[in-house]
Amino acid sequence: MKFKNAYRQVMREMQAERDNAIAVCDARRKEIYEKAPRLAEIEREIGEAGLKIARLAISGDEIAIANIRKKTDALKEERLLLMQKSFRGKKDCSAPKYSCKKCNDTGYIGLPATACVCLKQRLIDEYYSLSNLREVLRDENFAAFDMRLFSEKTIESEGLSPRLNMETVFRVANKFVQNFDREFGNLLLYGETGLGKTFVCHCIAKELLDRGRTVLYLTVPRLCKVVEDSRFKRESVASTDEMLEAVDDVDLLILDDLGTEISTIITSAALFDIINQRLISRKPTVISTNFTTNELATQYSDRIVSRFLGNYQMVKFFGEDIRVKKKYGSVNFGRKI
Repeated sequence: MKFKNAYRQVMREMQAERDNAIAVCDARRKEIYEKAPRLAEIEREIGEAGLKIARLAISGDEIAIANIRKKTDALKEERLLLMQKSFRGKKDCSAPKYSCKKCNDTGYIGLPATACVCLKQRLIDEYYSLSNLREVLRDENFAAFDMRLFSEKTIESEGLSPRLNMETVFRVANKFVQNFDREFGNLLLYGETGLGKTFVCHCIAKELLDRGRTVLYLTVPRLCKVVEDSRFKRESVASTDEMLEAVDDVDLLILDDLGTEISTIITSAALFDIINQRLISRKPTVISTNFTTNELATQYSDRIVSRFLGNYQMVKFFGEDIRVKKKYGSVNFGRKI
C-alpha cells in the first residue's frame, strides 16, 4: 500500500471499529430487552418525549416542555432502578462504547469539522508502518543507547572524547523529551555520517510516541518529493495534502538527512515555510544533517540559517563511524547507559 492510500485505509478501519461498537451495543440492548421488556418501553417513551419537546420548542410552550422533562426524568430514574435490580447496573446499553470518546470513531469533531487527534495519530502510525520505522524503533531507543560504541580517547580539536560528547547528547535528548510539554524547543543534530544522529532521532520519536504525542519522521528528500508531488499534482492531491497537513500539525516533526535532497526553488521555499510556520505555531522540530554549520550557511539561504541559529539548540556529533564498529565488532567495552 502506498502513502496515498493511507487515509482511505485508516478511515475504513475506523468505520469498522465504529460499526462493531454499534453492533455490540445493539446486541447488548437486545439481550437486556428480552430479560426486562419494560426497559424497551422506557427507551421508546423517552425517545417520544424528546420529539414532543422539539415540537413544543417551536411554539414556546415552556410549561408543557417542563412537564415532559419532569416525566422524562422520572422515566430515567425508573430505568436506572430497573437496571440495578435486574442486572446490578452492569449491562449499560445507552450508547456504543467507541474507542475515541471525542469523535465517536468518526475521525472528525466540531463544526466546521476538524480532524480528531486520534485520526491524525492513526495516519502517522500508518506512515510509520509504510516506512517500516516501527520495527526500527524496537531496537533504536533510549534503552538501547550504548556508550561502549564511542571512544574514550580525547579528540584535541574538540577538547573531549566522543563518549563524553555522546553522554552530553544523551542528556540533551532526554531533557528535550522530559520538558516537551513544558518548554518549546528545537534541536539541530549535525556531524559526519554514521555518528548516531538518526539513532537519536529514533530515540526521541519512540519516547514521545509512547507518551501519546503525535510524531512524524521524514527524511528531507522524502519531504521534498511530497512537496513537488503536491506542486505538480504527480500523486493524489488528497494524499499529499494529508502529509503536508501532518507536517504542519504534528506535535513533533523530525526531518532527517537535511542536505541530501536535490534542492530547487520550490523545495527551498517549502522548507523555509515549514520551519518558519512551526516556529510561529511553537511546534517543536528536530533536524539532522551531515553538514557543518559553515556548510549549512553555504547550502541554504540566510533566512533559513538564521532560523536554525536563532531558534534551534545545535548538537554536534563527532568521532568514528559507529556503524562500521557495529559491523566489524570493534567495540571498546565500558559503561552502558
